[in-house]
Amino acid sequence: MIFGAGKPLGGAENIRRIDNMKRSEINKFINEARVLFETHKFHLPPFAYWSPEQWQGVGSEAAEIRENGLGWDVTDYGLGRYEHTGLLLFTIRNGNYRLKSRYPKGYAEKIMMVREAQITPWHFHWNKREDIINRGGGNLVIELYRADDQERFSDQSFGVSVDGVEQEVVPGGKVILEPGQSICLEPYVYHTFYGQTGGGSVMVGEVSDVNDDSNDNRFYEKLGRFPTIEEDEPPQYLLCTEYPSPS
Repeated sequence: MIFGAGKPLGGAENIRRIDNMKRSEINKFINEARVLFETHKFHLPPFAYWSPEQWQGVGSEAAEIRENGLGWDVTDYGLGRYEHTGLLLFTIRNGNYRLKSRYPKGYAEKIMMVREAQITPWHFHWNKREDIINRGGGNLVIELYRADDQERFSDQSFGVSVDGVEQEVVPGGKVILEPGQSICLEPYVYHTFYGQTGGGSVMVGEVSDVNDDSNDNRFYEKLGRFPTIEEDEPPQYLLCTEYPSPS
């Protein structure tokens, strides 16, 4: 379903950092995502459940996991307000432009947990084309703008493909994806998304070109990509940025 423009919910306007993320929170959020995925019978690969102790014994045979950023990713975008502005992802597969001869895959796949009214801030990708898929749970609300030549919000309408059907979107327009629906987002399309209030958390899939978080995220406002973590308890699982080097 596509709706007209309204006052944007997305973005990090007037949000002030209040605290770092705690490891206990990250552990809790990952376990909540596991329950959501298992409820909808979406099964993760075995390395999703390797403990930090198991990772200490993993050698170069897991280089693809380490070097391509596969695994758990929990971010508050550097704002310290995860339940308001944040996202939990698990990257299942990915290529690597920097190491293309070693990892020639031209595609990536993620599964995500998006809470009710939990905002992923406005951003676009210079290179990555992606399909965002509602794989179960509540409805996913996506707000959209095309970027202009100065990478600001354009005042022009534009077309998007929703389940293979071309539809026109006004600047700031909303697309609501019900379970089973998907949208294709082209490069230079600003988007923010969140779970629709009243519907519960959403299990969101992403199928895309190679994912390159270091070089291909253009946030509308300056934000951090990864959290600062307060180690108040041991990690249950390592995040994709925390794997030890092979011994």
